[in-house]
Amino acid sequence: MDLGSAMSQDSYHGKWTVSSSDDEDGEALPLSGTTTVEADQLGAPASSSPQSAPSPRLGLKAEPEAETPGRPDPVKEDKRPPLAGKRKNEVSDGSGWALSDSDEEEDKAGKTRRPGPEEEPASRKAKKVKVESERPPSPHGRTYYMDEPEDFFESSVPCLNDRYRFYLNKVTGVERKYNRGALHIRDILSPLFGTLKASVQFNYCFDVAWMVEQYPPEFRDRPVLIVHGDKREAKARLVQQAQAFPHVQFCQAKLDIAFGTHHTKMMLLWYEEGFRVVILTSNLIRADWYQKTQGMWMSPLFPRLPEGSGARAGESPTSFKRDLLEYLASYRAAQLEEWMERIQEHDLSEASVYLVGSTPGRYVGADMERWGHLRLRKLLREHTETPAGQDRWPVVGQFSSIGSMGLDKSKWLAGEFQHTLSTLGQSSARSDPPLLLLYPSVEDVRTSLEGYPAGGSLPYSIQTAQRQLWLHAFFHRWRADSTGRSHAMPHIKTYMRASPGYTELAWFLVTSANLSKAAWGALEKNNTQVMIRSYELGVLFLPAAFNMKTFPVNTSPFPVSSSSFSGFPVPFDLPPTAYSPKDQPWIWNIPYSQAPDTHGNVWVPS
Repeated sequence: MDLGSAMSQDSYHGKWTVSSSDDEDGEALPLSGTTTVEADQLGAPASSSPQSAPSPRLGLKAEPEAETPGRPDPVKEDKRPPLAGKRKNEVSDGSGWALSDSDEEEDKAGKTRRPGPEEEPASRKAKKVKVESERPPSPHGRTYYMDEPEDFFESSVPCLNDRYRFYLNKVTGVERKYNRGALHIRDILSPLFGTLKASVQFNYCFDVAWMVEQYPPEFRDRPVLIVHGDKREAKARLVQQAQAFPHVQFCQAKLDIAFGTHHTKMMLLWYEEGFRVVILTSNLIRADWYQKTQGMWMSPLFPRLPEGSGARAGESPTSFKRDLLEYLASYRAAQLEEWMERIQEHDLSEASVYLVGSTPGRYVGADMERWGHLRLRKLLREHTETPAGQDRWPVVGQFSSIGSMGLDKSKWLAGEFQHTLSTLGQSSARSDPPLLLLYPSVEDVRTSLEGYPAGGSLPYSIQTAQRQLWLHAFFHRWRADSTGRSHAMPHIKTYMRASPGYTELAWFLVTSANLSKAAWGALEKNNTQVMIRSYELGVLFLPAAFNMKTFPVNTSPFPVSSSSFSGFPVPFDLPPTAYSPKDQPWIWNIPYSQAPDTHGNVWVPS
C-alpha cells in the first residue's frame, strides 16, 4: 500500500479517509489535545488533517520533553541497590525522548526510528505544553467531576469481594447499585483501611494538588514519595506543582531506552497497623476517577513481622514479597531503599496473586523471563494445567492504547505475544486459540458518559492504524452491561483465557500494560534477548493459588453480595461482541463531525 496517497478503507473497521498530507513521514505525534465544538456551531466541514496546534487533552502525555537548562535536580541518587536481574549494558542515546507507550514505533526494517522534526523538544512548542494545574476539559464545565451523588464516597470495611480483592472504580452517572463494592481513591486512602504514616505513589500522570486533596485531612501532611518518569521540562513542571506541599518528594525512574515511559501505577501504604500494596490502572488526575472504567487490586493489610524474623519470613506461596522487592530494586533508586526495608519487615504471606512487571532494559539468559510477556509465559507454564480442547479456549485482551506491531500479525502479535497468551501448563504442543481484542469503537466513544472527550484517553493514532489494518479484524466492542459500565470508557487493561462457553477462566490479569511491544517486550537477536522500553506492573490471578481448577465467571458482579464470592468479577460482558463491518476503531487524531456525542459536541483535532 502506498501510504503517501489518499486511502479509503472500509474492511473490518468501517470507512475513513486519510489525506496525502497524513503519511507517516510528515505526520505529527498523536495530539496532545482536541477541541470539542457544538454541532450547530460548525460553519464548514472539519479538515481531515490533524496538523494544527493541539490544545490540552485528558491527562495523557505524548509530546517529548526537553531538559530545562540550569534546573537543579531535586532528586539525589547516590546509593544504588543491586540490580534485579542481569540487564545488558545500556547506553542512552541522550535524546531524552519519553513518549506515551502508544508512540513506540519501528520502521519497516525493524529498527527503532529516530525522533523526527515533528517530535521537536517542548522548548520549541511552549504554547502547546499542557498546563498541569488545569482540570482536564469537560463538556460540562469546570464543576463536572465534582457533581458526585451524596453517597459516592461511602466506604465500608471489609469490602465484600475479598476473595479476589479485585475492584472497579466508582463511576458517576450509573445506577447506585453498580458502585456498591467499587472503590474511589478517597476510599483507598480512607482511615477505615489503616492509620497512614507514609506512602509512595507510582504513576504516569500526576495532578499533585488534586492527589493531596484525596488524602483524608488527618493524613494530608504525611510523607508522600512520587515515583515518575518525567524528564527535563515536564519534570520541572511536576516539581513546581509540589512547591506548596513540602511533604511531597520525588523519585525519577530511569528511562534509558528511547520511547519508554514510567507507566506503572501502584501505591505503597505504610500504616501504624501494617502495610498495604495497591496496584491499579488509574492516573493520579481527576479525570481518571469519575467516568472511566478502571481496575485495581488491593492487598490485605500485611502485619509487621516479629523482631528477629529471618530474611525469607513473610513470603507468600506466590513469592509476592520477593517479586515486589525485585521490582523495586530494578529502579536503582536510593529513595526506595527504606521502602524495601519496610516491606522486608512485614508479613506478605496472605498475598494470593503473582506480580507481572516490566522494567526497561535488554535481558539475556534466564533473566529474559523476569519481566514482560516472557514473565507471564513462565508463570502460565509453571502454575496452570492444560485443559482438554485448549485450542478452543479463547484468549481475550482488553486495553486503552495500541502501539506499532509490524506490517502483519506474525511480526509480534500472533508470534511471540500470542505464544505467551496461549500458554497453559507444560504441554509442548503449540496452541492456536482464538484471539479476541477489546477496544472501543467510534460509536462506543460517541455514546459514552463523557462523549468524544473520552477518546483523549484512547490514543490510537491514524499513523499507526494505517500501517496495521490487519489488526482490526481482531477487534471487539466495549460492552459492560453486567457492571453498568458500557458507557464508561475503559482505561483498565485486562487479559484472560476463557473456556469456550465463557463460563470459566484459566487465568486473569489486570495490569498497566497496553497492547504494545514497549510495554510487554520484544525478542531480539534470534530470540536470544528481550528488549523492554517501559515500566509496567500488574497482578495475575491463577486458580491454583485460590485452591481452584478454574475461576467461575460471575455474570452479575453488581451489586456485590455474598453469593458472588466464588465467581470472578470480569469487568465487561462475555462473550465479547465483534465489530460489525460498519464499526470502526476509535482513532483519536482524526475528526468526527458527522454525528454529535452525548453532549452535543463533535470531535475536531486541533
